[in-house]
Amino acid sequence: MKEQTPEKESKQETKTEVKTESKSTPKPEVKAETPTPSQQPVQKKTKYKLALIHVFSSKNDTIITATDQSGAETLAWASGGMIVKADREEGRPYAAMQAALKVVNTLKEKGVGIVHLRIRAPGGSGPKTPGSGAQAVVRTIARTGIRITRIDDVTPLPTDSMKRKGGRRGRRV
Repeated sequence: MKEQTPEKESKQETKTEVKTESKSTPKPEVKAETPTPSQQPVQKKTKYKLALIHVFSSKNDTIITATDQSGAETLAWASGGMIVKADREEGRPYAAMQAALKVVNTLKEKGVGIVHLRIRAPGGSGPKTPGSGAQAVVRTIARTGIRITRIDDVTPLPTDSMKRKGGRRGRRV
């Protein structure tokens, strides 16, 4: 009776094996089958509308106008004078930033995600460089998440030496 039959020994060995297996090896993970290309859901690429943003920046004011691609239909516009109360503050970067935010929020509501910027200084016989508000507008638009694809300088330059204002003797102070 002290001897164990081979059947009992094998049962004891299998029990210990099962116990060691459950302790040492983790449970196999159930992997989800990847669907074939024909079964995968169709992902639509979000197609954004394109708009042109015209920025006129002089020493005294910044005017921002957003139009469609042809430039015929105005989508949104704002200026530094709409934001601040003092006349001397209209051309400052803060007023330009706030005006740009106003225009960008309107464009986002209309589904515009891509813009071309056209920056213009007074030009002609006036200053050929944009005012301080132009750089603030570009920075603000870039930070809002709208993609800028092109920045153009469309300042009119004189080709036939336009006559400056002030008369023959110039401005007398």
